[in-house]
Amino acid sequence: MSKNLVIVESPAKAKTIEKYLGSDFTVMSSYGHVRDLPAKDMGVDTENGYEPVYEVSSDKIKVINELKKMAKGSEVWLATDDDREGEAISWHLKEALGLPDSTKRIVFREITKTALQSAISKPRTIDIDLVNAQQARRILDRLVGYELSPVLWKKIRIGKSSLSAGRVQSVAVRVVVDREREIEAFESKSSYKITAVFDLGNGKILNAELPKNFASQELAEEFVKKCVGAIFQIKNLETKPAKKSPAAPFTTSTLQQEASRKLSFSVSQTMTVAQRLYEAGKISYMRTDSTNLSGEAMQKAKDQIHKEYGQEYHKERVFKTKSESAQEAHEAIRPTDFSTLVGSRDRNEQRLYELIWKRAIASQMSDAQLERTTATVGISTTSEQLVAQGEVIKFEGFLKVYLESSDDEDEEQKGMLPPLNIDQKLDLDVLKATERFTRNPPRFTEASLVKKLEEMGIGRPSTYAPTISTIIRREYVVKEDREGQERKFNEITLKNDKIQKQENTETFGNEKAKLFPTSAGMIVNDFLVANFDDIVDFSFTAHVEKDFDNIADGKVQWQDMIDGFYKKFHQKVTDAEGEKIDKSLTTRLLGEDPETGKPISARIGRYGPYVQIGDAEDEEKPKFASLLKGQLMETITLEDALELFKLPREVGFFEDLALVVNIGKYGPYVKHDGKFYSLEKTDDPMAVTPERLIEIIEAKRKLDSNRLIREYDENPEAKVVNGRYGPYISFGKRNIKIPKDMEPSELSYDDVLKLAEGQEDKAPAKARKKAAPKKKAAPKKAKKA
Repeated sequence: MSKNLVIVESPAKAKTIEKYLGSDFTVMSSYGHVRDLPAKDMGVDTENGYEPVYEVSSDKIKVINELKKMAKGSEVWLATDDDREGEAISWHLKEALGLPDSTKRIVFREITKTALQSAISKPRTIDIDLVNAQQARRILDRLVGYELSPVLWKKIRIGKSSLSAGRVQSVAVRVVVDREREIEAFESKSSYKITAVFDLGNGKILNAELPKNFASQELAEEFVKKCVGAIFQIKNLETKPAKKSPAAPFTTSTLQQEASRKLSFSVSQTMTVAQRLYEAGKISYMRTDSTNLSGEAMQKAKDQIHKEYGQEYHKERVFKTKSESAQEAHEAIRPTDFSTLVGSRDRNEQRLYELIWKRAIASQMSDAQLERTTATVGISTTSEQLVAQGEVIKFEGFLKVYLESSDDEDEEQKGMLPPLNIDQKLDLDVLKATERFTRNPPRFTEASLVKKLEEMGIGRPSTYAPTISTIIRREYVVKEDREGQERKFNEITLKNDKIQKQENTETFGNEKAKLFPTSAGMIVNDFLVANFDDIVDFSFTAHVEKDFDNIADGKVQWQDMIDGFYKKFHQKVTDAEGEKIDKSLTTRLLGEDPETGKPISARIGRYGPYVQIGDAEDEEKPKFASLLKGQLMETITLEDALELFKLPREVGFFEDLALVVNIGKYGPYVKHDGKFYSLEKTDDPMAVTPERLIEIIEAKRKLDSNRLIREYDENPEAKVVNGRYGPYISFGKRNIKIPKDMEPSELSYDDVLKLAEGQEDKAPAKARKKAAPKKKAAPKKAKKA
């Protein structure tokens, strides 16, 4: 047995560390947290200083027993991550293993031999202030969730699963809901943009535009008329030097944003891939709000820049983090070795590694030197002037490696202007006045929501990914693509001294991977705003984050902080429980049915939002229709609702049988010959054609025909079929895996029987849970932290 036992939280991390430590060290993993508050009980004694009750997770009992066995007679080193969560894991390990307070705690921001040797040379003990900060967050979030969620269940009875509320998740939902309402209230205004194209001969052209827009079509047309027969010539050429500077190395937030823009990664995917790179020793720790680089890292970056690009491309830069809460002792995300260009054989890991490498190396490179040219084009018939702008890169600098992306969809790179001279006359090819519309505020992507939360001081690097995953999983927010709408716009064209007016059509408002609030999300948000304003108040939530920072710094007692919040919060919970259910949150009157005179209302229930004709008290049963994708209970109109009642609708015939389109609890479908076929997300049930429905039916039939690989005469219930994740054996009510070394199409019935005997007959999860005997173990009280 080794003299030293190092405990980390991840098997991959353990494997990497073991490579750098000698035979005197054994490295083992705790597989994450080993203790937590109980799943089915609040686990916080609100009467006695908010004392938490922690339990060893059932799946960690074996891990704890193994670690206890290994710890006997060994020097234990706790080497979990260098942040509050990592500190808390170490503390829980110490408590669960019964280790002394003097147990050595080592921290490092990268998994390299140098970093590990440095950490081992200067161990410390567990930082109880960091533990208390994490504990305060966990307890506060438990109090909010445990007391507030039942109120939601009682007051808002909607959805297939239990509603929940959380301190940060509810604020994130509010940000999305507020933006949706801002978009709904937005009134687009039109104006006319003037652009001109000049033919310079030899295939060269000059693009110019008027620096202002005209507010009306009349004013735009008046300007275009002035340009008939006008002489256009270069009045002024102005060339100015300019420069671009590189962005700072990545923080957690900026990595999530850039990976979204450049790699189309979700926030959660970015963190998962970055975690693997960190545990493999390829990058520094990926949860950080610091843009700082260590002196050693800056020197390594300098060496790599000199080697790859030359001395003139290097410029040492020290970045100062804007965030007040950032810990400058920590580092930005960077490669552990700048000379390593390939970080992984896995495609996504390598793509993210390249992004991190380029951003970090570019941060230590020279400015890009530019030359910006502005050409002013005079018009003989008016004092108005057109402007053409171009940009030339004189020295690439950091642009040789990397350029940060932008959320601004209008941003465009200006190219180089063709050779021009003052007083040079220009031949007008075409001049256009095009109607343009102001755009509503953009909906959030995952990355831009992270950016917004960070700007507001809400959440910390470790909370962004789980927060967004939670609100999507709870179906308060959906992440999806939505097709744009068509609109008409006017255009006035001047060509060969002739003016032509025409009306064109364009598509606007295409949404790609955007976050939309659901009706349930809006209702829950409105209930919380009305009854628990603190929970969803932006400044309050940001203030709580600062309280956690103060606890981590040892400036505030965590119990005092919790007490200051809980007493007011608990009183609001009590008040809300005593109030009557506000049906206006879940029911909205739209108007009357023109045929029957009965009320039409929008409502939300177990299977989501729907519209209803009539009331439950009527003799005749009310009629129902589900809302379509993209429709909200809050904004649906009477006209929209009446359209929904046209379903089910008979669209046509196929094989002499009717094609009937309708919407069920799982979405739109077509019914044909007693069978149901789901429509795609892009199919509008109100407009889908018979041809499209036949295409859907035939595609499903083909898929089903390819599903069956083999049947057996010996037993009709035994089949080899193609599933979502590959071939498997369907044996009555059982699904049996097929070993990789066996060809599915060649399995005999004897093979099927042998495989069936060799694999346990696993009951469904619900049945196993029901059958399992309940165990009641009295959890130990945690020691005060």
